Amino acid sequence: MKNNELETKNELQEKSLFDKTVGRRSFLQYAGAGAAGIALVAAGCKKDRGYENPTMNGGATLDFKDDFGVLNYAYALEQLEAAFYVKVASAPPSSFTAAQKAYFQDIQFHEIAHREFFKAALSTAAIGSLEVDFSSIDFTSASSVLATAMAFEDLGVSAYNGAGSRIKNATYLLLAGKIVSVEARHAAYVRDLISNGTFADLNSLTSLGADNAKGLDAALTPDKVLAVAGKYIKTKINVINL
Repeated sequence: MKNNELETKNELQEKSLFDKTVGRRSFLQYAGAGAAGIALVAAGCKKDRGYENPTMNGGATLDFKDDFGVLNYAYALEQLEAAFYVKVASAPPSSFTAAQKAYFQDIQFHEIAHREFFKAALSTAAIGSLEVDFSSIDFTSASSVLATAMAFEDLGVSAYNGAGSRIKNATYLLLAGKIVSVEARHAAYVRDLISNGTFADLNSLTSLGADNAKGLDAALTPDKVLAVAGKYIKTKINVINL
């Protein structure tokens, strides 16, 4: 089977899984602002400002001149997380407990929901599907999977927190807050799976911008986040107006 055919098949399987288990409509209602509403706002802004689909030859472009650049940034990271968790949930390490398998089944649905929400909300302004590279991850090893999950979740939290100040629209900011809090729940749980009681260890997150003395979680600027995430993304990501 050719790579593009395999990717299309995987995307269809993920969408079917998402529709059956979470339900696209129910998630959009839960989010507090339907994708259709956000897409209408996006369409108006694109018309007024001449906004075009941020893509260029050789990869995807994240244009941080406005909120849609930030939304596409979040969409890119959610694509990465969703791809990782779908792969783990479909074939978890043999040493995973029943509880761990159930957790990774649940978290994949969260990440697929996040990914599909941003895709629908951005509509024609969305970047394309990213090609991931998980060659450095041993998916048969529980320690490798858990370490990667922790890295992705911690990075995701720092990404949302670091980009929050760039969001001008209150609706988008509220949605980002709802999503980052879910990512933080994931991060705390994974940390406890690795070492019980470390769920709130901010000292280990200082490299990501956390401040334990002030009780503040991690926060990184997009360029720093993408530098770390780039290890797992084959698609070239171009960043402008940062």
